[in-house]
Amino acid sequence: MIILKNATVVEFQPPAVQEGVDIVIDGSKIIAVGAGIAASYQAERVLDMRGKLVMPGIVCSHNHFYSGLARGITANIAPSPDFISVLKNLWWRLDMAIDEEILYYSGLVCSLEAIRCGTTAVIDHHASPAFIKGSLKTLKQAFEETGLRGITCYETTDRNQGLREIEAGIQENVDFAKLCESDKQAANGEHLVEAMIGGHAPVTMPDDALKLMAAAVRETGRGIHVHVAEDRYDVAHSHHMYGKDVIVRLNDYKLINDKALLVHGVYLSDADIEIINGKGAFLAHNARSNMNNNVGYNSKLPLYHNLVLGTDGMGSDMWEELKFAYFKHKDTGGPMWPDSYLQFLYNGNKLLERYFAADFGRVAPGYKADLTVLEYQSPTPLVAGNIGGHIAFGMDSRDVVTVIINGKVVLENRQFAFDVAPIYENARKAAQRLWDHMDSLP
Repeated sequence: MIILKNATVVEFQPPAVQEGVDIVIDGSKIIAVGAGIAASYQAERVLDMRGKLVMPGIVCSHNHFYSGLARGITANIAPSPDFISVLKNLWWRLDMAIDEEILYYSGLVCSLEAIRCGTTAVIDHHASPAFIKGSLKTLKQAFEETGLRGITCYETTDRNQGLREIEAGIQENVDFAKLCESDKQAANGEHLVEAMIGGHAPVTMPDDALKLMAAAVRETGRGIHVHVAEDRYDVAHSHHMYGKDVIVRLNDYKLINDKALLVHGVYLSDADIEIINGKGAFLAHNARSNMNNNVGYNSKLPLYHNLVLGTDGMGSDMWEELKFAYFKHKDTGGPMWPDSYLQFLYNGNKLLERYFAADFGRVAPGYKADLTVLEYQSPTPLVAGNIGGHIAFGMDSRDVVTVIINGKVVLENRQFAFDVAPIYENARKAAQRLWDHMDSLP
C-alpha cells in the first residue's frame, strides 16, 4: 500500500482542483481519496505531496516507438518534395532497417522518455518489415521493463511483399493479441500491455488486407489502429481504386467500431466523420507531425465526438503536443479554447478503458493508479475553470517529478530506480547501426 499525503488533486473531466487530499493506493488501484484519511491506513510507503499537483496519468494516443532512434538522423535521405516521397525516402527505409536489437533499444528509450514527461500510457503503432514475427513481443518487453502502460500493434501493409507481407502482419497482430489475453488471465487483469489490430493506411491495404483484418478483429475482440487521410493522396487513391471514401471502405468490412482508432483524418469527408461518430470510434490528432510533414490542417476537429491527441512518433511529451495542437488551431482561426484540448487529452483514458476493462482518468476510488505528479509554481490561481489554460500556457514536462503506473512508482523525484546510462549508450550504438543499414539498402 502507498499513500500520497497532502496532495493538490487536479482532475481533467469534470475539471476540479482540491487541496489537502490523501490518496490511498492498494495494488494497482486507488482505494480511497479524502482529506486527513492517511492515519486510517497502514502503508508501506507514505509520499509527501505537499506543494505538488497529482493528476490522472497522461495518455499519448498515437505513437511510433520504432522511430525512437531517428532523432538527428544522418543517413542519406533523398530530396522529398511531397508526403509520399517522405514515406519512401525516410520512413519506409528506416523501418526496413530495423532488427530486434534496434527495436528493443528504440522501445526502451521511448518508454523512458515517455515516463519522464509524465506520460503513463502510450498507444503504439509499429512497423519493421524485416522483423515482423516477434516484433510486438520485443516492444512489450520494453514497456514492461520500464513500467510504462501500452497498447501496440503491427501495421499491416502490402508495400514490400504483397499478400505474403499482409499475412505475416496479420499473424503477428493475432499472435500478440493472444499473448496479451493470456497475460490478462494470468494476472487477473493487472497486465500492462494490450493489443490492437494494426494497418498502415488504406493506400497500402488492398481488399485482401481488409478481409484478413476483419477476421482478426472478430477473432481477438480488439479494434483497428490505422492511419487515414493523412494526405490527399490516400483519399484520391481510395476514390480511384475503390470508388469510395476512405472510412466508407473500412466500414464496409465492419472495421469501424468503438475500439477503432483512426489517425490524422486531415481530409476525411463529412460522411466519413458521421460514420466514425456513429460507431463511437476515435480519431487521433497529431499536430506537430502534420506540421512537420506539411500535410495540411484538420479544420474539422470540432466535429468529432471522440478526439484524442497523439504525437505520431515525435516523442511522448503530451504537454508540448497539447500546446502545439491548441496554438495551431488558433492560428487557423479555430473556435476552440484550452478546455477543449484538456478534454481531448483526457479522452485517451476512454480508449484505455475499452482495452483494459478498467477505470482510468480520475483520482478516485476504484480507478487505476496511473498518476502524474508535478511541482508547478503557479503565478495565478489554479481553479477548475482554468486548468486547460494553465497547461496550454504554463505547465510543462519539466514540472513532472514522480510518475505512478499500475500502482507502482516508476519515476520518483525525477529518477528511475535503475541506471539508465547504459541503455542510452547502447541506444546510440544501435542508432548508428540503423542509419548505416539504411544507407546500405538498395
